[in-house]
Amino acid sequence: MEPGVDRHEWETEWQALEPLVADSPAEALPELDALIERMMVALGYPIAADDVEEPPEHDIVAEFLEARQITRLVDVGETVDPGDIGAAVASYRNLYEHLTTSHPA
Repeated sequence: MEPGVDRHEWETEWQALEPLVADSPAEALPELDALIERMMVALGYPIAADDVEEPPEHDIVAEFLEARQITRLVDVGETVDPGDIGAAVASYRNLYEHLTTSHPA
């Protein structure tokens, strides 16, 4: 695969998700989660808290897992505060920005 192909696909997918995030953030959470997970795995980040102890990777994984926890609650039909949904979306956005800017194509 050519360098930058993944990044281009991630950017395209993120842009395609933006309208859903704006219209229905709770519905967007599983897709945001899946995209960020694929990005983290492709860039060599662990996606389990036990796999990393040192910052900054620990902070990145912790933020991902916090957003994922909210996503899972929404997935199983739990009532989730809109502020928590917004926080999860913001976390996924922060992670996306970090992963695309700290790992240029």
